[in-house]
Amino acid sequence: MEDRRSIALEHFDKHKNFMDTVVESNIERYRKGYATLNITDKNGTPITGATIKATQKNHEFKYGANIFMLDELETEKKNQIYKDSFKEIFNIATIPFYWNDLEPEQGKPRYEKDSPKIYRRPATDLCVDFCIENNIEPKCHCLNYDNCVPKWLKEADVAYHKKMLEKRFRELSQRYADVIPSWEVTNETFNAYDQEQSKFYREDDFVEWSFRMADRYFPCNHLIINDYSAFAHAYRENRSEYYMQIERLFTNGISHLDSIGMQFHSFFDQSEESQRGEKLYNPLYLYEVLDMYGRFNKKIQMTEITIPAYSDSQDDEDVQAELIEKLYTVFFSHPNMEAIIYWNLVDGYAAQAEPGDMTTGENKFYGGLMNFDLSKKKAYYVIKDLFSKKWHTESECKSDKNGEATFRGFYGEYDLEIESNGQVITKKFKLLEKKHNTLNIVI
Repeated sequence: MEDRRSIALEHFDKHKNFMDTVVESNIERYRKGYATLNITDKNGTPITGATIKATQKNHEFKYGANIFMLDELETEKKNQIYKDSFKEIFNIATIPFYWNDLEPEQGKPRYEKDSPKIYRRPATDLCVDFCIENNIEPKCHCLNYDNCVPKWLKEADVAYHKKMLEKRFRELSQRYADVIPSWEVTNETFNAYDQEQSKFYREDDFVEWSFRMADRYFPCNHLIINDYSAFAHAYRENRSEYYMQIERLFTNGISHLDSIGMQFHSFFDQSEESQRGEKLYNPLYLYEVLDMYGRFNKKIQMTEITIPAYSDSQDDEDVQAELIEKLYTVFFSHPNMEAIIYWNLVDGYAAQAEPGDMTTGENKFYGGLMNFDLSKKKAYYVIKDLFSKKWHTESECKSDKNGEATFRGFYGEYDLEIESNGQVITKKFKLLEKKHNTLNIVI
């Protein structure tokens, strides 16, 4: 383990001073704020000496995973463990809206819970209902992905393709715009495109078209662009392809683009870990990329993260967990970041492989937070502890002679317990970034 640990984490170790100073101070600066509580009696008279206990219940910052295996596992026991584990540590879920699997037969979308099953593509109603029931924010992935065009549309001309896409946008808006706050509009547009797909993707600027259409049907929703290339070898400062794509959208008048999505899949062989880690596991490089895209003055989301363990040995899982802890800390500290979303919760159910076959596809990287038998890896507990212990606020304060009390905490939802002269009341409070965080409490 020591050899692999030194190889995988050498760049974090080399920049320990950066991690201990800049990263930690940025977490304090950008992830926390002050709450002001004004305590009075029913006549408006300030109450002095009231004791307020504040306990954080959730984060404004979003952290989650895809929910592609919801009720998709082999047994009800495994399905229940999956659901319990998901809601235990996450507050956002990426829901599959891939068009080819959501509407494999034209005019018969798989929205309802009892829709025919497709592997790793649970019905959208099922996912949304689970999220709402468990105080998890549902997120769409995604509206227009050129590698997921239904077979019945691949021979279409540009006009008909646009007509069907607009119909899809309209139907999804009518059904989900009020319950799904954020929508990825396009995804992985720099992949080699399928030559058999609609001419729309080869002859038209479908990214710009997609954002204009998304603005029409999702005017009040949070719109996201998503791609895998931000941290890749294609990074060339402001000449990076992804950077220039976003810049062109703004130049051409696209104003409704709220967040820049970046993927972080470490899909490389273990033998490449030292070479590839020189950038991907270097906090200075990560900040360089994030700062560059931060010039757009938009929020950033880490939309898809996979950190491989490469095996189910405890030593390899320990290294995976430590890498995740370091990476999450860097990402959480950056002022533009608003969400960190891991990809697969469980090993053995990744893309391009049969369930349980750990030799092929993305399964071979052992990149989940839980094992195939649904036992929890150390990485699972790392994420849980970061957001429920390390980045968590429990505070106690007293009101002064003016009836005012303040506390500083991580942005999120709080339970307040206020005690004065033997009387105890409880309140809910949201401490939010860029809000006037004041609450008037009458006892």
